[in-house]
Amino acid sequence: MRFLIYLFSFSFGLIVGSFLNCVIYRLHIGKGFLEGRSYCPSCKHMLTWQDLIPVLSFLILRGRCRYCKKPISIQYPLVEFTTGILFTFIVFQNITSLFYGSVISSLLNIFFLFLISCFLIIIFVYDLKHYIIPDKVIYPAILAVASRYLLADVFLNLYTRDELVNIVYSALGAGALFLAIVLFSRGKGMGMGDVKLSFFMGLLLGFPNILVALFLSFFIGATVGVILIVLRKRSFKSEVPFAPFLVTGTFLVMFFSEEIIDYLNLILLK
Repeated sequence: MRFLIYLFSFSFGLIVGSFLNCVIYRLHIGKGFLEGRSYCPSCKHMLTWQDLIPVLSFLILRGRCRYCKKPISIQYPLVEFTTGILFTFIVFQNITSLFYGSVISSLLNIFFLFLISCFLIIIFVYDLKHYIIPDKVIYPAILAVASRYLLADVFLNLYTRDELVNIVYSALGAGALFLAIVLFSRGKGMGMGDVKLSFFMGLLLGFPNILVALFLSFFIGATVGVILIVLRKRSFKSEVPFAPFLVTGTFLVMFFSEEIIDYLNLILLK
């Protein structure tokens, strides 16, 4: 039974990942993601169902368009596969509560995490490619998290006042930190998109998880930056998108917050 649930979750993630690729592409060209059928970005030929099977079509076509033979970006299968893995892992982490807890509450939590993962994946890829975090993505993401707290508090009374205050302060504190970086660097160190993303992270993770997520983001970003400089892929003056590191830190804390905090405490106590 569990295997079938995981298989369904992975397959569903692959399909959603294909949709996210469409959203990412159409956001860039300013076209609605529900407008018309999918087509090849190179030759504009309409794609049939054989061309749209997540991951499998890319492998069968050997990474080239069936019609114009131009290369298909590796982004497409990577986003599809990653979404499938993330969805499966989300279900894996919530499978116990799904079977032995409140089914409705567990399903709502799972689909909320699915939704948040979609927002984060779009932000990761879009900023990596275009060096910007679209307002059309980050504002709905913030609204989704805020709505969850509001609905859970009003209808289920799940959060105390102190917990809600903690969440608001975490969001404001993270946003203020990045706003200060933007102001002091005059926009060279960070952009306003990073301010909005950090606010979203604080709202989603709360304290102390937001501190851990930011620490991991800066640590991973610095490590990758040094590696790129050593490999001469970037220089000290090169612009590097920071949202992918913030998204990575968010995912790590979403899935492994307790393990990471325990490990950090162990290091600090030594």
